[in-house]
Amino acid sequence: MAGEIDIEMIGEDVPLLEGIRTACAIRRLRPDPVPRALIRKVCEAGTFAPSGGNRQPWIFVAVTDQERRAWIAERYRRVFDAYIAPARQAAEAPGHSPEKRKIMEAGIHLAAHLHEAPVHLVIAGWTRRGAPQTQALFPAIQNVLLACRAVGLGASLTTVHLAFREELDRYLGLPETQPSSALLPIGWPRVPYRRPVRRPIDECLFFERAD
Repeated sequence: MAGEIDIEMIGEDVPLLEGIRTACAIRRLRPDPVPRALIRKVCEAGTFAPSGGNRQPWIFVAVTDQERRAWIAERYRRVFDAYIAPARQAAEAPGHSPEKRKIMEAGIHLAAHLHEAPVHLVIAGWTRRGAPQTQALFPAIQNVLLACRAVGLGASLTTVHLAFREELDRYLGLPETQPSSALLPIGWPRVPYRRPVRRPIDECLFFERAD
């Protein structure tokens, strides 16, 4: 585990492109705690994301307390169950893609076990002209996900919490001018990293024109 090694060095030797290719969404996590120093390290990676005007709009709230995680998980599960119900019905239809079913089942597992994820990382940021600056936060979010891959943590990005964002933000002490944009459940993975299934680049890369 990370506590047995030098956290300053963990993940520093993972090749960048290999990390990018294998940073798949991991939604099956062990409940073992994650050292705060490691949480700090992956969030620090987020702060090195590109930032227009160097405004650095990000705020990271790492929720590790069991009762607080249960509070988030209960509301998340309620919203997710309503959201996934049509997809569950479609999955019963003949010819439904096994790959899509697998992805759906991973999401269902996360919702059912979210309270067990040792870290609920909420990423928030400033508003501009009254609207959340989500687009300014996503480079930072991607950096955090890649850093998790490098140090051996599993993570995934979800925005299901937006359905109860105002309640969550009040619970976390976030002001209206700094709304949350993403929730990253983080922990030690139960499944190995792998390259996700992707269509060949030549099917989606064009030069000069897309026709």
